[in-house]
Amino acid sequence: MNTKTSEAKGFYKLSWTERIAFGSGDMAQNFIYQTVTTYLLFFYTNVYGLNPAIAAAMFLGVRIIDAIWDPIVGTLIDMNTTRFGKYRGWLLIMALPLTILMIACFIVPDFGSTGKVIYACVTYVTLSVVYTTVNVPFGALNAALTRDQHEITILTTTRMWLVNVAQVAITYGVPTLIIIFAGKEDVMGSPESRSAWLTTIVIYGVIGLAALLFSFAGTKERVVISKEDQAKVKFSDLFTEVVRNRPLRIISFMFITAFAIMAISNSAGTYFVKYNLGNEGLMGAYMVISALPALVILPFMPWMRKKLGKKGLLYLSLAISFIGFAGLFIIPADNITLIFISQFVRSVGFGVVGAFIWSLIPEAITYGEWQTGKRISGIANALIGFFFKFGLALGGFVPGIVLSLTGFNADIESQGDSALFGIKLLLAALPALLVVLLAFIVYRYDLTDEQLVSYGKEIENKSKQEQL
Repeated sequence: MNTKTSEAKGFYKLSWTERIAFGSGDMAQNFIYQTVTTYLLFFYTNVYGLNPAIAAAMFLGVRIIDAIWDPIVGTLIDMNTTRFGKYRGWLLIMALPLTILMIACFIVPDFGSTGKVIYACVTYVTLSVVYTTVNVPFGALNAALTRDQHEITILTTTRMWLVNVAQVAITYGVPTLIIIFAGKEDVMGSPESRSAWLTTIVIYGVIGLAALLFSFAGTKERVVISKEDQAKVKFSDLFTEVVRNRPLRIISFMFITAFAIMAISNSAGTYFVKYNLGNEGLMGAYMVISALPALVILPFMPWMRKKLGKKGLLYLSLAISFIGFAGLFIIPADNITLIFISQFVRSVGFGVVGAFIWSLIPEAITYGEWQTGKRISGIANALIGFFFKFGLALGGFVPGIVLSLTGFNADIESQGDSALFGIKLLLAALPALLVVLLAFIVYRYDLTDEQLVSYGKEIENKSKQEQL
């Protein structure tokens, strides 16, 4: 297929500069928002001074607001176009507000106990609302770059490789920098580390801001909804798309389950190292294993997809992650070597799962366009966002409740057996059960690559005929 024919059909091949620029947008969001989701609960309970139950209720409330806001943002994006493009313009417009709000979440104001709760709620809610205006259009951007499914897999691989670079920086770098700026170890979970936390967060926010701006500058939208079809987009499309687009529904359930697994386990990881392993100095090394294996494995994901198929790749990865979670739950906390090996195994398996499911979203978008003639990428990604943020909500709500029920007390250095067991439930047992559920959801997904190629050609041919 020559270049002109390829472009006429929307199956664009992209340069590595554009692939990296696209991936930098997600890397940026991880430097900003993933830093928040990974550490904010720990920061609130141990540094800020919030009761775990109050923090859990706040996390749940934020996600409920998110759940309502995401679909609204997705519809508005599909109904409008910025002067800088339909999707990429939002990366430019909202980059600075997102960065400022991320930093604000890690400021400890002198407002008294009630005032601090109100401040935490306002800053976290506002951050999540603004994050949606970046995350939803960015999620729709890959479907606007090309229809080529292999190219989308490469885009997703590049994106998730850069995400895992950010994860390494977040999981290893944040604890390390806090210790450096605080001037001593074993201080990360105490109020005296406030200034060290804030300095670290400012650094990560600035890095995220620069990466968002690069993503805006380095990408080009090519496959977007026409102005005529844009005028036909309605808020009711949110509901009709859920009803008629079966692949989108199944992918949505994949996201809520996968992100619940990640959020619950990641939230528990900080507590596990500090209290179960009893060595806060291992925090960076333990957390970095969550991301490091993906840096080696993800470049092979397009090849693995070709060899194993979508479902084969997901089943294998889920089986590996289940083994890792089982090891984390069963192995005694004093066997540090086997604990780290289990964390590595878990990360190998779930790193692929967490990366690969993003490449399925453009498939649902193409299916919906084939059904209705509308390429409503914003709505599709907003619906996905609704579900994956609900999964994140579980990651904030469930740990807080379990810690509270099992007697966790941030004011004491040594936790009781009940609290330690509760931490292990969150770290491994609950995520392992959810892995089994996720495998069943994958089983229900039946959209094939052959169907997608056929749908894409039908869409482009119809569009070409309408232009004649």
